Amino acid sequence: MKTPAHPLLRPAGQPARVANVELFFDLVYVFAITQLSHHLLEHLTWLGVLQTATLWFAVWLGWQYTAWVSNWFNPEHLVIRTMLMVLMGVALLVSAAIPEAFGERGLLFACSFAAIQVGRTLFVLYSLGRGHVLTPNFLRMLCWLLVSAGLWIAGGLNEGSTRLALWLLAVGCEYLSPMAGFPVPGLGRSRTSDWTIDGGHLAERCQLFVIIALGESVLATGASFGQAAHPGPAVWLAFLVSFIGCVAMWWMYFDTSSGDAAHVIEHSDDPGRLGAYFHYVHVLLIAGVIVCAVADDLVVAHPLESVKAKYAAVLVGGPLVYLLGNALFKRVVYGRFPLSHTIGIGVLLAMWPVLPRVNLLVAGALTTTVMVLVTVWAAYYRRHGRGIAHAHTPG
Repeated sequence: MKTPAHPLLRPAGQPARVANVELFFDLVYVFAITQLSHHLLEHLTWLGVLQTATLWFAVWLGWQYTAWVSNWFNPEHLVIRTMLMVLMGVALLVSAAIPEAFGERGLLFACSFAAIQVGRTLFVLYSLGRGHVLTPNFLRMLCWLLVSAGLWIAGGLNEGSTRLALWLLAVGCEYLSPMAGFPVPGLGRSRTSDWTIDGGHLAERCQLFVIIALGESVLATGASFGQAAHPGPAVWLAFLVSFIGCVAMWWMYFDTSSGDAAHVIEHSDDPGRLGAYFHYVHVLLIAGVIVCAVADDLVVAHPLESVKAKYAAVLVGGPLVYLLGNALFKRVVYGRFPLSHTIGIGVLLAMWPVLPRVNLLVAGALTTTVMVLVTVWAAYYRRHGRGIAHAHTPG
């Protein structure tokens, strides 16, 4: 079903290109990713992991919902451009509050995030008017976001485990409601087949966020190396290992599936559902990159230090989550969970108990080797023509 013309919507029949203002908007998320990786580095406990994951889901949800709006609406229009600038300013407050989100700045984080989600949706409803085909979808969305906003703010007003529990409920509310069609009594539910999106734009937006996350891994490696007053051979090797790991992550994602993603969405009978799947798997994939950035920081800063249990969890957890997210992404694009990723995940799990017996440099080299081998395996199958032409890839 085609979306009716509207002065603020993208012109019908033209490909939705990523505008410069969208790239500018994404800059605030460079800061957010840095804040998240530092938060995790400073809170390497199971509670710290859960808190960081909750904050990451919030950051992703704010970006994701905005990416869908800019897929429909023309970001070159002055009104939409202004909206993105306002959202960017509020997102900067969200990012600034991350280090103390479970402390003194919890209410600032919650109110700012709720303002992004609810404010953007109210703006869209006001702009579309009552008769547009997209209005019922955003009205149902608003109902769910008002519920989640109440949970975010209630969490900000509480402390400790109560705050965490309320925020987890809010994340679940915003993350799961789209796939259920935002069901609201009396208003019905939305169908993904009605979400008329541009696959190329959505795929490119996700790719750009992956670049942002990988940038944090590069920054963590460079910053740790730069802080070493007199880097010896171990630091130089750690720097090389971390950089190779970052290159492997880039290669694995961009060489084997990202270019096919837009094609798959655009030729799907239900592009809205596939687009939602893309955002579901990317939250996991990018989380793996964030954890890998923490691991890189540890390896370069303390290459000869023994691997503690919490360090082993980070060194294995980052690549493992990334491989799982990347494999699910390929499952959406090609229709099959790649064997190379399955074996890579298995090797990482088998490696986990062994890492506390070595130092951080050796541990980093081992996990990076796994990532490189999986990347080479997947690239080999791509080079031999087993890509989108066959609707799946075994590699």
